[in-house]
Amino acid sequence: MTGRIAACRFGVIMLRIFWWTTLIATAALAASLITMLTSDWPATWANGWPGWAIAVAITIIVESIIFWIGIITVYITSVQLGIKIRVIGVLCGWIPIANLIALRLIIRTVSEEVRFESAKERLDRSRAAARICATRYPVLLVHGVFFRDTKALNYWGRIPAELQRNGAVIYYGNHQSAASVPDAARELTDRIRQIVQTTGCGKVNVIAHSKGGLDMRYAIARCGAAPYVASLTTINTPHRGCGFADYLLEKIPLATQKQVESAYNAAASHLGDKQPDFMAAVHDLTQAGCARLNAEIGDSNELSGSASIAGPFAGIVCQSVGSKLAHATTGKFPLNFTYPLVKWFDGPNDGLVAQPSFPWGEHFTWLEPNGTRGISHADMIDLNRENIPGFDVREFYVQIVAALKQRGL
Repeated sequence: MTGRIAACRFGVIMLRIFWWTTLIATAALAASLITMLTSDWPATWANGWPGWAIAVAITIIVESIIFWIGIITVYITSVQLGIKIRVIGVLCGWIPIANLIALRLIIRTVSEEVRFESAKERLDRSRAAARICATRYPVLLVHGVFFRDTKALNYWGRIPAELQRNGAVIYYGNHQSAASVPDAARELTDRIRQIVQTTGCGKVNVIAHSKGGLDMRYAIARCGAAPYVASLTTINTPHRGCGFADYLLEKIPLATQKQVESAYNAAASHLGDKQPDFMAAVHDLTQAGCARLNAEIGDSNELSGSASIAGPFAGIVCQSVGSKLAHATTGKFPLNFTYPLVKWFDGPNDGLVAQPSFPWGEHFTWLEPNGTRGISHADMIDLNRENIPGFDVREFYVQIVAALKQRGL
C-alpha cells in the first residue's frame, strides 16, 4: 500500500472512531443528564453537575482532536473527495444533522478510494514480473487541442505512471496546444524522429487523444512519420469532425471569434507555444475541415491494418476508441457542458465528439459502461483523476499497451 493510501485509511479510521464514540458518548451524557433531572434533583444536581460538566468538556476535547486529525488527513491525501465534496464538508460542518450526513459521505467516498486503490496495488504487484506493458517500441502519448504536456498538470493524469509501473517506456508529443493539423503534424514528426535518433528505438507506438489523432494521421500520411510508427491508437478522435463546431462558427460573429483567437494566442505564447493558431485548430475540427483532411490523407475505409495495403499506413496497426457520456451532469467540467448541443446535432457523444466520428482503422472499441454516468472526453485521459464505477481508465490503457506487446510491437 502506498503512503498516500495508508494515510487515507488512517484518516477514515479516525473519522469512524469519531462517529461512533461521539454517538456513544452523547447517548451516555444525555442519559446521565436525564437521570440527574428526574432524581431527587436538587441534591443530585448539586452533587453531580460538576462531574457531568467535566465529562462533557473532556468528551468535546477528545472528540475534537480525533475529528480534526481524521478530517485534515483525508482532505490532504484523498484524490476522490474532489472539490465538490470538500466544499460540502466545509459548508455543512456547522449545521447540525447536515454535518453528520456530510461526514458519512466523506467516510464512504474515501473508504471506497482506499478499497479501489488497494486492490489496484495488489494487482500491479501480482503481475510486476510479467511487465505486460514492456513493448518492443516505446509509447508516445499525443495530447489534444488546447492543452500542453507539462509536469505540473499531466494531461494524461495517472495513466503514464500506471503504464510505466507495468513496464512501458513513455514519451510525450510536446507539440503546441493549438495549431492547424498540418502544422501540429510537422511538429510531431520532428519529435518522433528525435526520439528514434536519440534512443535508437526504431519506431514508436502512438496513443493519441482527440485532435492528436488527426495530427498523427497527417504526420504519417504527409510528413514522413510513417517509417517510425509501429501503431496508432486514436482515443475519442473526431475523425469526421464535430457538427456543432460548424454550427458555432456560423453563429458566432467574426469579431468575437477574432477576439477569442487573439486572447488565446497571446496566452499560449506566454506559456510556450511558438506559433499558436487558435482558429486554424478549430476549423480543422469541424466536419467541413475533417472532410478536407480525409480527402487529402484518406479515411478509415482505405485501411484494414494489413501489411499488404499500399500507402503510408502499410504495416502500421491502426485502431480507435470512443466513449459515451450519459448526461452533461454526470461528466465533469470542462469537457462535458457541450453534451446537449452535440447530442442535438450528432447523437450519442462523449460531451464533445459524437459516435459516428470515432471509428477509424482496423478495429474500433466503443465504451458504454452500465449505469447512469458514462465516460466523457476528459475521462478518457483521466483529466479529473476520478475512479469511475464500472470503468478503470488506467487499466484500460494497460490492456491497450499489453495487446500491442502481444502483437510484437
